[in-house]
Amino acid sequence: MTIHMNLGNDSYDIVVEKGILSKARELLNLNRRVLIVTDSGVPSEYSKKLSEQCKSGTIYTVPEGEASKSLEYFGKLLEVMLEHNFSRKDCVVAVGGGVVGDLAGFAASAYMRGIDFYNIPTTLLSQIDSSIGGKTAINFGGMKNIVGAFYQPKKVLIDPELLKTLPARQISNGLAEAVKMSLTSDKKLFELFEKEDIESNLEKIIISSLNIKKSVVEQDEKEQGLRKILNFGHTVGHGIESSENLTELYHGECVALGMLPMCSEKIRPRVIEVLRKCNLFRSIEYDWDKIREAAFHDKKADGDTVTVTTVKEIGSFELKVMKCTQVIEEAKRCLEDESI
Repeated sequence: MTIHMNLGNDSYDIVVEKGILSKARELLNLNRRVLIVTDSGVPSEYSKKLSEQCKSGTIYTVPEGEASKSLEYFGKLLEVMLEHNFSRKDCVVAVGGGVVGDLAGFAASAYMRGIDFYNIPTTLLSQIDSSIGGKTAINFGGMKNIVGAFYQPKKVLIDPELLKTLPARQISNGLAEAVKMSLTSDKKLFELFEKEDIESNLEKIIISSLNIKKSVVEQDEKEQGLRKILNFGHTVGHGIESSENLTELYHGECVALGMLPMCSEKIRPRVIEVLRKCNLFRSIEYDWDKIREAAFHDKKADGDTVTVTTVKEIGSFELKVMKCTQVIEEAKRCLEDESI
């Protein structure tokens, strides 16, 4: 299936097909210098399979984990391109999850003021969410995604076969973003989570999620308004993710917890049941001072207020401006409620 992202001069196709990695050269222009960026947690066979299809492919592997989204590795990618005499006609391909896509995309956006970038996401989280939409970034000064650029890929290849090597917890991690989008935008998708077997419907979940994000990005590419709904659960979630004592949690697990305070009490029990089904519900110790600091030293805060997405009824949303203290108090009240 091909999904077309309509963004004028920056339009591109998202191709979803099992086994598509093996025929990447039929869909991507690899007849040039190609920097393939991957990480140590991605099976090396994926980047090697792509390199074999390139005229001149160079593989660069960064360490697995969020720490690789740094100025250090951003600089190393630029050094590799310089050493191999990359020109404006050459390209970068990300083969990995969100860390690899964010880092490689940002390097492509900066080298010679921008060269072609392709994304081949290998995790469910990146296939559902981060591989499309053009957000690229690195972390800096302890803040997540604080330095980056909007830079759209030329094409995205999504191969569900690549998910077979993922641990179950990484599948759950990705499902959090699909649940997020179903809550704000697709009641039927949420009901699929409630009533159907998730594993056998994984490709359908990927495609439904991509279509939701496509629609949002086409209407608001640079996050001036509507695109903020894609941050549902992320304000508190990023605070949890960045607080020092909770760094063992994955991004999706943090977002899942961050969604709950932004849901109405009416729907919250249904959301919790879906999170349990997806193995996303966690009982943890919260350090609210650290969560508050991490959440609101964040680019989404404007003074003492922040725009958050709330969900009263499944499949619809409301953007609300709230005081930062109010957001934390609501999160604290909800997430420390012993009844959940």
